[in-house]
Amino acid sequence: MTFGCRLNAYETEVMKNQASNAGLADLVGGAVLVNTCAVTSEAVRQAKQAIRKARRDNPAARIIVSGCAAQTEPESFSAMDEVDLIIGNDDKLHTHSYRALPDFGVNDDERVRVNDIMSIRETAPHMIAGMSGRARAFVQVQNGCDHRCTFCIIPYGRGNSRSVPMGSVVDQIAHLADTGHNEIVLTGVDITSYGSDLPGKPTLGKLVQNILVKVPQLPRLRLSSIDSIEVDEPLLEVISGEKRFMPHLHLSIQSGDNLILKRMKRRHLREHTIEFCHQVRALRPDIVFGADLIAGFPTETEQMFENTLNIIDECGLIYVHAFPYSAREGTPAARMPQVAGQIIKRRSASLRASAKERYTQYLDQQTGSCHRVLIEREGIGRSETFTPVLKVHGNPGTILDVEIGDHDGQNLIAVNCVKSLQMPECQSNKNQISGGISL
Repeated sequence: MTFGCRLNAYETEVMKNQASNAGLADLVGGAVLVNTCAVTSEAVRQAKQAIRKARRDNPAARIIVSGCAAQTEPESFSAMDEVDLIIGNDDKLHTHSYRALPDFGVNDDERVRVNDIMSIRETAPHMIAGMSGRARAFVQVQNGCDHRCTFCIIPYGRGNSRSVPMGSVVDQIAHLADTGHNEIVLTGVDITSYGSDLPGKPTLGKLVQNILVKVPQLPRLRLSSIDSIEVDEPLLEVISGEKRFMPHLHLSIQSGDNLILKRMKRRHLREHTIEFCHQVRALRPDIVFGADLIAGFPTETEQMFENTLNIIDECGLIYVHAFPYSAREGTPAARMPQVAGQIIKRRSASLRASAKERYTQYLDQQTGSCHRVLIEREGIGRSETFTPVLKVHGNPGTILDVEIGDHDGQNLIAVNCVKSLQMPECQSNKNQISGGISL
């Protein structure tokens, strides 16, 4: 069971491989691996709820809990009778961590194997054959974070930033492309910090350029969430000139108010974000932006919130993840003056409503346009801009050129589909989203 980010999804595949190598599949009753998330208290609650259900459904199984929540608060999971073993975020990726499992359960002290994540200095590459149940594959290029945003517990679950060597990333992607994966997503905790710890200090842009040159058989390359203030010139060159790089960027914005950004200990101002979106849209007019935004950060006033609400239109954001602020024990923000829960709830709803309106306008514009769609499962796929598309038919992983006839408020609906193995040039979208308040 996987909770949280794309990096966790990738690491779940590694965990399954390592656990299988250790012989867990041969255990009487089997084993349940739980890869947790710690980004909010709600994510931790959901993981614990799922663990209790897993025990009810699998009374003889051994339940192994790992992930960021297990790393940051192992004692809360060790207090659960349902849990047989807690292992840290680094140990979960190694076979030896699972080989000791059959001996566990006698001594409670042995149930917790969580090391000092800050002592980890390298991120070892792990080869995976693919992603179970997914048409695209995630590839880890980086782990950890050197920044200390005041609301975020994740650095204490992931450790400091460390990068996977470029050659190992390229080898993994080449293998996945050769085995039929038509789209790869580069993932990590802070991928725009890629390379600062490697010899020669390669950047994310250099890595992306290298992948596209050395893996010409890969049709589509995509990035997970990025910090726009760290985007380098080579990445901008790729965005503007490489059609195999997907025109969709998800930005870690968090707030549209400069004072709140300062109190969050972010490294950008609202003006930087707006300028970046306009700059990139000028380079790639068909690009679509998503973003994370937090409502109700401590000390946030109504005007501060309005600044965050307005940045949706000012940046032309299409996909918005609106998070109600969740205090995480051990973070500086948890000690700041808190906003009342009802106010946070109302502001979150306002963010979601504004985002939905913007997204609906975008869907309206796509009628009659042409999109290249990767089929995720029968009848459902994703366009190059990551928009879900219905009524596309074929095997998962197939890429189709489709014409859009309508939408249902959430998904585009295809009316014509043509199989596109060789990736022929598709007619450009006749409607493209613009920055600013009007579309």
